[in-house]
Amino acid sequence: MNLELVDSRRYRVIKDGRKIAGPVVYWMQRDQRVHYNHALLFAQQKALETGQPLAVLFCLTPDYLGATWRQYAFMLRSLEMVEKELASLRIPFFLLSGQPKTAIPAFLRMNNIAFLVTDFSPLRLNLQWIKNVSKKSDIPFYEVDAHNIVPVWEASNKQEYAAYTLRPKIIRKLGEFLTPIPKLKKHPLAWKHNYPATDWSGVYRNLKVDRSVTVIKTWTPGEKAALKVMKVFFEKRLGDYYEKRNNPVFDIPSDLSPYLHFGQIAAQQVALEAQRFDKNLKSQESFLEELVVRRELADNFCFYNDRYDSFDGFPRWAQKTLREHSHDPREYLYPMEQLETGRTHDPLWNAAQKQMLLTGKMHGYLRMYWAKKILAWSLSPEDAFQTALYLNDRYELDGRDPNGYTGIAWSLGGVHDRPWFDRPVFGQVRYMSYEGCQRKFPVKAYIEKIERLEKSGL
Repeated sequence: MNLELVDSRRYRVIKDGRKIAGPVVYWMQRDQRVHYNHALLFAQQKALETGQPLAVLFCLTPDYLGATWRQYAFMLRSLEMVEKELASLRIPFFLLSGQPKTAIPAFLRMNNIAFLVTDFSPLRLNLQWIKNVSKKSDIPFYEVDAHNIVPVWEASNKQEYAAYTLRPKIIRKLGEFLTPIPKLKKHPLAWKHNYPATDWSGVYRNLKVDRSVTVIKTWTPGEKAALKVMKVFFEKRLGDYYEKRNNPVFDIPSDLSPYLHFGQIAAQQVALEAQRFDKNLKSQESFLEELVVRRELADNFCFYNDRYDSFDGFPRWAQKTLREHSHDPREYLYPMEQLETGRTHDPLWNAAQKQMLLTGKMHGYLRMYWAKKILAWSLSPEDAFQTALYLNDRYELDGRDPNGYTGIAWSLGGVHDRPWFDRPVFGQVRYMSYEGCQRKFPVKAYIEKIERLEKSGL
């Protein structure tokens, strides 16, 4: 029986393994949703082909790349909804705790699992998890790119120089992959053993994670919330996206980045819906450029450059010019605590940092300015990179993401950019200034907007 729910180019074999009779399991990692999930669809396809039950498991690992309670709470509340939705489809959900290399193989053995599927992430830690689990299990193990529209290995077989080199490759294959996604079916074969529902109150209570970073109550997690956010953006803000997207005074951004980061909505579903809103084609094209080309360029960078989170991942010209200027005098040097609380001499930078502290997000245009100023105020580019990563990953809901690593590497190290005019500290890396921002948007109005937000106690 060959159901072909998922294009064979979207998955790859991690391990052939030995063939046995038993259930199929989807190890959910990056794509934390029930519907429009190619990895879950592929797992169901295998379960239906072999006439076996299907289950989903998630391995909860504390201190994932510096994530705090802000990010964990957003994720866990969504996973709680995932469990309920899966139950309605006769698919059990298992929440494991601990390191995947021990927790997952133990679960596979205990439940006589015959086939394992996981979703794709280009991040080093996730790739190492997959490698470790593969070593300790002997069943067929497949990986599915359920995050990108064009699977990362299909889009390109190398690290791309810039968006203009990846874009034509994506466009050539977009028509093959940007297609309607089949619906997940109510699974006809029930799990053979009784299993307890997750004790979510215990999970929330016992998880050992940094709880000093507050939860942002204005963000509602989950698939349904993501769909609502998408609909509001398309109906009320997409038309102005092209003209106003780089002006942080306006609330034009889609607000989809946390949902995309946690896989609570599929980029493919968003892109298909975006094509229906064609009143302003420039805005539609601009949004799809960010959603498809830029997002997939970030995955390409992290997948093909295993030094994506360090100075060594910068292009050679950027490393050379930054080293040549590493001893240039810095007008200001700020300790972490002063940066973290947004108390520098620069009111625009402070406002951007406080927006991130208060709301869990920062306007995309200001993320570039924010990162570049950290370079100007750090003893070395290496220190600047680690400081920017720490702040981004600690406070942004969508931190610890290829987009974050790539965006900071672009801002500080010229990744996907070209050499510019040489100047102190920055060398030939593109420079941004307070005065330049003033020419782009009303800086004072943005600062006042964040001041009002701070006074409101949000």
